[in-house]
Amino acid sequence: MSAARHRYLRALGIPVWGLRSRAAAGDVAEELARPEARPGAAAAPSAGPEREVGSEWARLAAEVAACTRCALHRTRTQTVFGVGRQDADLVIVGEAPGAEEDRQGEPFVGPAGQLLNAMLGAIGLSRGEVYIANILKCRPPGNRDPKPEEQATCTPYLDRQIELIEPRAILALGRIAAQWLLQSELPIGRLRGQQLHYGKSGIPLVVTYHPAYLLRSPAAKAKSWQDLCMIRDLISMKP
Repeated sequence: MSAARHRYLRALGIPVWGLRSRAAAGDVAEELARPEARPGAAAAPSAGPEREVGSEWARLAAEVAACTRCALHRTRTQTVFGVGRQDADLVIVGEAPGAEEDRQGEPFVGPAGQLLNAMLGAIGLSRGEVYIANILKCRPPGNRDPKPEEQATCTPYLDRQIELIEPRAILALGRIAAQWLLQSELPIGRLRGQQLHYGKSGIPLVVTYHPAYLLRSPAAKAKSWQDLCMIRDLISMKP
């Protein structure tokens, strides 16, 4: 058991137990795509659909970086596109970048990001195995809540990311992300603790508390652990 997972479970006051190990898939496709080094060897066939998906990701990232669709582009340091596996089983969605995210260009860094990493470790996942993004790609000034018109303008980028990834589940962090993704006005206490579904795609969606809230309210970590177990079970199910 990893030290991070042990620390997280111990902080929640939950007995430590072991998960079955997950078989790691070898990156055979990447090796097979390489042309042979010897002179005169035939080049390996192009990756076809994979190459097209990679081009789509590049186009989308460039579009986000140059976006001026709302006033937030005037105050940002840079856009925060998202980070992680582009074929991840799990997509994690927060509300908007904060000051450190705006500086580094990566979502969930700093203390909240460290806790998120520990939460993932507790269910046998690493940060590099999931995809992490926000509703907004630009930081709202003063870390204020996103405005509805900003969310409406930016959501198509997130929608496209989810379409390209085709995850098995989505984890919504915090009230704002959960309410927007579900188009609901229910409080987070009534949204979490159950399996919901995202948009027309119907991807299973679980709501839990934002790591920043958990840092302020450690007592809520026990409920968050229940949500993490639910998301673990969803992505562990056979297709």
